[in-house]
Amino acid sequence: MVEPPTPGGQPPGSPPASPPAARFRGEVRGAITPRAGLIMLGVLILELAFVVSYIGAFHSPTPDKIPVAVVAPAAEQRAVIEKLNSIPGEPLKGQPADTAAQARAMVLEREVDAALLVAPQEGGDRLLVASAGGPSGVQALELVFQKADPSRPVQVTDLRPPNEADGRGLASFYLAVGLVVGGYLASAAASASYGARPANPHRMLIRLGALAVLSVLSGLGGAIIVDLVFDALPGHFVAIWWIGALTTFAAAAAGMAFQVLLGPIGIALSVLIFVVFGNPSAGGVYPAALLPPFWRDLGPALPNGASVALIRNYTYFGGHHTATAWWVLSAWAVGGVLVSALAATFRRRPKAADGTMAPAAPGGTGAAA
Repeated sequence: MVEPPTPGGQPPGSPPASPPAARFRGEVRGAITPRAGLIMLGVLILELAFVVSYIGAFHSPTPDKIPVAVVAPAAEQRAVIEKLNSIPGEPLKGQPADTAAQARAMVLEREVDAALLVAPQEGGDRLLVASAGGPSGVQALELVFQKADPSRPVQVTDLRPPNEADGRGLASFYLAVGLVVGGYLASAAASASYGARPANPHRMLIRLGALAVLSVLSGLGGAIIVDLVFDALPGHFVAIWWIGALTTFAAAAAGMAFQVLLGPIGIALSVLIFVVFGNPSAGGVYPAALLPPFWRDLGPALPNGASVALIRNYTYFGGHHTATAWWVLSAWAVGGVLVSALAATFRRRPKAADGTMAPAAPGGTGAAA
């Protein structure tokens, strides 16, 4: 005797069909694993952090205590400095200079961003600037002086404009950004072979050696592009080459350290530090004096900002005012190497069946190789 079909149309003896909602949930679980969901959530957080950081840094550039040397007759100098420092919002920070020659040297050696030469007998003052350090900063300075005393004209003299092929003086910024991005992407590429955590210190040193070689080539390529190809930053080929090599290696070594400590999450941390925070705080589109306090203070401590300062100051200002930037890049490079080496040496190895520490695997895939 043949059994009639069930009310739902299923053959007799077959399990009942799942409700549509249950089938949809099953498809979702099959398409997006919990791990993939967490990664997507992390990407969303990085995306929003990127938007917040860039808009926060650039939405309202405002001069804040821009250092200005003041040369004036002895009877007037203190009053002029106090007047500059009392402008609403404190956009300027005046400091005395004895002579015009001293003030000029202070501008070109990056001790100050501008110098005001007060000449009461001539009925007009001179403002010495160096727009190669950031044209946007010079424009902001001109606007501040125009608003401070419209009745007293200020003649602007640009002591060091950008090279003609450097446009708005941004070649150093874009070069530094490219070098930093290349560094942390190289460390991520190295981890793609056998995982983020090498199995032993020897393999960690081999990876770091490979990153060092790539960094030298990266600096060489960057110098060729900005000097020989586009003529944007000519005349300082060797200096730019080695600044570029150190910049790339600092980002690569730090990226490797993040990955050794945190695994794949270390790549996201590299993006957060070098892209989300590093690029807008590097003093490219707007110099540091126009950025809000958080980005202005953070920039010099990151490889991006240190690299921009080195490239720009060696290209236009004879390498003055670069000691801090050298220390910052060196600290990131050396710190990355030390953290990676120590983590690879002391990383806990899996226990064997007898409770002893098992030897590191000679190869293979996964997190250790």
